[in-house]
Amino acid sequence: MKKKRHNYLFEIQYIGYRYHGWMVQPGLKTVQGMIDKTINYVLGGEIKFKTLGTSRTDAMVSANHSAFELFVFDVLDEEEFLKEFNINLPSDIKALSIKKVSDAFNVIQSSKVKEYQYLFTFGDKNHPFCAPFMVSVMDDLNIDVMIEGAKLFEGEHYFGRYCKAPKEGVELTRTIDLCEIKVNDVVTASFFPEQSYVLNVHGKGFMRNQVRLIMGTLFMLGRGELTLDQIKESLEFSDIKKPLGYIAPASGLNLNAMSYEDEIV
Repeated sequence: MKKKRHNYLFEIQYIGYRYHGWMVQPGLKTVQGMIDKTINYVLGGEIKFKTLGTSRTDAMVSANHSAFELFVFDVLDEEEFLKEFNINLPSDIKALSIKKVSDAFNVIQSSKVKEYQYLFTFGDKNHPFCAPFMVSVMDDLNIDVMIEGAKLFEGEHYFGRYCKAPKEGVELTRTIDLCEIKVNDVVTASFFPEQSYVLNVHGKGFMRNQVRLIMGTLFMLGRGELTLDQIKESLEFSDIKKPLGYIAPASGLNLNAMSYEDEIV
């Protein structure tokens, strides 16, 4: 008799600095690869399973709140499994919760809102302990114009110039609910510089490198290499696919929060 498949949603957090992104890649250490290895160990290496992540974060990108779906041909004792899972995961990955979900739920396709943060400073080199969390720009930046520029990305726009190598047929018109730069008072540590900044970006759907391209464009704006009018023009529909700015370093980016809008039980 064929065993029934059971689906579980895990909420997780991790520091991505020593990983080559989320997705399993042969010969490389990835977050999904480490999770799969740990699940296989906890299950005793004898039960078939598969994992599917909600977001394919890039190398060195962290997540304060992400998720993955586990498809397994066995019923799990959720409380016990979560405990054993965390005991055996490396210290830079933590499972926050586990919940059984229906076959109708899909961790990728189910409607969700994501909140990204990008931490940065400028003008001086940071303490080395900052490296996994924050990017230091050695140039002086005009923060006031960057704050103004960030707001230009809010609303529905054509983001063809803010996606790395978009595939044919990908919808390039997207909506960003919030895009703002503020003084960072939410992520702190004793070794952080006296003042740092955070770019907050909220929305339902983001393309490959979209947030990092927005950040790189704002860095260029802050250095006087781009103008506000150039950014406005770049968000209008055109056949140009070449990015206006550059892809900002990955280590400053964090998938800070995520919420599902669908019923999942």
